Amino acid sequence: MQLSVIVPVYNMAAEGKLEYCMDSLVGQTITDMEVIAVDDASADNSLEILRAYQERYPEKVKVIASPVNKRQGGAKNLGLKAAAGEWVGFIDSDDWVTPDYYEKLLAKARETGADVVGCDYSLVSSHTFETGTVVENNTKDQTGILDQEKHRKLLLRPGSMVIKIYRNSVIRENGLCFPEGIFYEDNCAGPLWSLYFTHFERVEEPLYFYYQHDTSTVHRITEERCRDRMRAEEIFYEECGKRGFLETYREEIEYRFTELFYVITLFSYMQGVARPKLSFVRQLRRGVEERFPHFRENAYYRQLTGEEERRLIAMQCRWDVRFYWYYRLQLFVRRLRGS
Repeated sequence: MQLSVIVPVYNMAAEGKLEYCMDSLVGQTITDMEVIAVDDASADNSLEILRAYQERYPEKVKVIASPVNKRQGGAKNLGLKAAAGEWVGFIDSDDWVTPDYYEKLLAKARETGADVVGCDYSLVSSHTFETGTVVENNTKDQTGILDQEKHRKLLLRPGSMVIKIYRNSVIRENGLCFPEGIFYEDNCAGPLWSLYFTHFERVEEPLYFYYQHDTSTVHRITEERCRDRMRAEEIFYEECGKRGFLETYREEIEYRFTELFYVITLFSYMQGVARPKLSFVRQLRRGVEERFPHFRENAYYRQLTGEEERRLIAMQCRWDVRFYWYYRLQLFVRRLRGS
C-alpha cells in the first residue's frame, strides 16, 4: 500500500461537508491508497455516510467507529494504528483536496528522497475548486535536508500537519502520535514530529482547500478550549524533555511554549470570553514562569512578540490585578468606539 489517508470525523453530516471531503479522496488520481475514516462517536449520521462510502468503495475506504469521543487526536491515533501505507496523510473532514493532490506530493517524494512533503493551501468559504486566498504553509528556507538550523525553524513554525504526507516508518519507529481528549493536538504533534524527519520538500501549489466557517474550532473561544491549548503545550514540553530535545533546542522550545501556552491563550481568553477570571489569568502567568522563569529574555520572544503584547505582559508579571482591569477597560473603550 502506497498511501494511507486518515480522516477524523465528528458531526460533519450537515450541508454536504463530509461528502465533499470524501468525494475528493475517492476521486484521487492515484489508486494505490486507502482512506481510513474514523468516526469519533458522532451524534449525527456521519457514521452512516461513511459506511455508505465503504460499501461503494470497499477496496479504498475503511471505516473505524470509535465508541467514545476521543477528539481529533484520539481519532487520528486509531487511524495510525490501522494505516498500512508507506506514507500517511491527514485531512480535516470539512476540507478537500485537488484530484492530483497526493499524486503530486508522492511524485515530489520520489524525485527528492524526502520523508515528509507538503504544499500550500487555499482559504475558501464555499464548496469550490476555485482558488481562494493562497497561504504558504511552510517557507523555502525550511525545506531540503533538515539540519539543526532547519529543525529550529520548523520548531518555531511547523505549519499545518494536514497539508503534508509523512513516511510511515518514521512515525512507527519513533512512537509518534497525538494527544487525545483535547483540541489543538497539532500544536503539540506538529513541532515534535518535525524533529524526527530528515528531508522536507514542498510542492509550491495550493492543492488543499481549507474551509472557513463559523463552526470551526478556531472561531469559538471558551475557557475549556484555552485549557486544551495549555495542555497541548504541557504535553509538548514533557515529550521534548523525555525525548532529549530540551538541551539542544531550549530557546525554540521555550518560545514555542511561551507563545502558545501563555501569550496567544492570554489575549484570546481576555478578548473572547464574556467574563474572564482573574484566577485563570494568574494561572497562565504562573504556568509559564514555573517552566521558563526568564522567558521575557528569550531572543525569539523579543523579536516575534509584538511590542504592545510585551508591554502588557510585563505589566502582568508585576501586577496581575492591574493588568486584568487595565486590559478589560481597554477592550470596553475599544468596543464602545466601534459601536
